[in-house]
Parts: sequence; structure tokens; C-alpha cells
Amino acid sequence: MSGRIDKQVLILGAGPAGYAAAIYAARAMLDVLMFAGPQPGGQLTITTDVENYPGFAEPIQGPWLMEQMRAQVEHLGVDVREDIALEADLSSRPFQITGDSGTKYAAQTLVIATGAEARWLGVPGEERYRGHGVSACATCDGFFFRDKEVVVVGGGNTAVEEALFLTRFAKRVRLLHRRDTLRAEQILQNRLFDNPKIEVVWNVVVEKIIGSDSNPPQASGVNIRNTQSGETGTIEADGIFIAIGHLPATDIFKGQLGMSNSGHIRINPPGSTTSVEGVFAAGDVADDTYRQAITAAGMGCIAALDAERFLASGKST
Repeated sequence: MSGRIDKQVLILGAGPAGYAAAIYAARAMLDVLMFAGPQPGGQLTITTDVENYPGFAEPIQGPWLMEQMRAQVEHLGVDVREDIALEADLSSRPFQITGDSGTKYAAQTLVIATGAEARWLGVPGEERYRGHGVSACATCDGFFFRDKEVVVVGGGNTAVEEALFLTRFAKRVRLLHRRDTLRAEQILQNRLFDNPKIEVVWNVVVEKIIGSDSNPPQASGVNIRNTQSGETGTIEADGIFIAIGHLPATDIFKGQLGMSNSGHIRINPPGSTTSVEGVFAAGDVADDTYRQAITAAGMGCIAALDAERFLASGKST
């Protein structure tokens, strides 16, 4: 497919931020097109029980929640395209996006909600047990490990914060770090070392995540190797939390938008404006602090309202 499609609002990303932006833009009677992207539904598509999204008395499945959001935007008439943004030109309006399909898209406003993906270790067993004892979000999944033993892999702020948070639920938390010093801020390290529930295991790397072959499978621990002695061993755990950072999906915007050192798009709170007028960002692509479905959805709402106001101001013409 080729050609050019012109829209008032182009939304990149089909997670909670993108869907919320689409809902609000559609209700404002704007002409909206939405890219489903490479992973429609975002990180919630690999999340099993969701208990922290308002409106549901019982746990719900992440993929089901995203299906409902998509059905809602389609009911409102939003054009959802199974396309992936490969190139972006933000040098002038209308902004130009080239899709994997070969189609050129032009938009007066752009909402970037491409999200971020957790960094994974890439070791055997990690993908198999993801969502079944392996997680990259303690805030999302810590509640499921009450009175159980867990491990956290990492040594930066994220890892220490995850370990501290998990002590609210788990009876024991082991922090596994490949070096003999942490990279986290000193105040966080002090809290970590003062917490009797936390044990730090130094100079180890995870070589494999192990578990059962049941249906569904369930992780039961990690195989580790000491980086100094080479000695190997196993640590049993009910939950394995990978906390080695996140990668925002911002590659096609590098050099065109203001970004942090981590690659997250800089926005101007309380709004969603970026360094380019008419371009807005929402969700994990801009948020390196909270990274929750509900906060992403709220940011998507803000981005749509900002886009609507921008179009109403006449600056887009």
C-alpha cells in the first residue's frame, strides 16, 4: 500500500496512553488515525492478572483490557491501522510519518505514545516464565508474592526501589548484582542495607531461570554464576524481578525532539507538550518514574486535550 493520508491528529502507539488519547480526540470530533505499532496493546499484553486498574472488582487479564480499549476507540470511529512508524519528519507541519506499509501519513498534530520496553536479561527460561513468576514491574505484580521469597536483578535506582517495595509483601528479598557496589543513590542504598528483609548477593549474574513444566508454567528460581570465582549455584525463589532499566521507543525521533539521557521524550508538565510545537508525548515514552497503565491513560487524555487546544488556536495552519 502506498500514497498519503492526511489527518488532524496522528497517534503513534496502541497502549493505554494511545487509546486514551484516541478516545478523547475522537470525542472532540477530530479526524484521528492511530498506529497499532509492533506490539498492539503494549506491555499489558504480557501481563496476566491486573488488579490495579480502576473499575473492576475482580482481577482482569491484561490482553482482555487492551482488547476492550481497542473496541472502544473503534466504536468511536477511530481509524486504527496495523502499521509501524519507520521514519518521522518533524521539521515542519504537517508532520510526516512513513509507515512500514509504504504509506505516508501527514498530520497537523502528533501524539507519541510508543511506550517503553523493559530491558531483559536474555537468558534461557526468561521468556518462558514471563508473567508466570518473572516480572519487570514490582508495583504491578508485587502483591501476588505475599509471604513468598523473591529475587531482584540489578544494581541501580530501579532495582533498589523495586527491592524496597517488595518488602511490603515478600517475606524475603534477595538483590542480585553483578558487581560489589551498587549504582543506586546513596540514600536508597542506606534504606536497602537497613531493611532486615533484604539480602544483597554480590558479584553474581543470572545464567538461567528455572521452573516447572506445569500448565501454566511457574518459575521457581535462578541459576547463578559468581563473576569472580566462576562458581555456580541456584537460588530458589517464587518471583524473579528484572530491574535493569527500560528502553523507550524513541529511535525515530532522536535529533528531532528534546530527550533525557535515557532516551525518554521531555515534556513540559502539567501538560504533554514537547520541544516541537504541535507534538505531544504520553505514557512510558515520556514517563520514567511511574510507568503504570493508569498514569499512562491519564497522560494520553492530557495529550489529546493539548492537541485539541493547539488545533483550536489556529497555530497548526
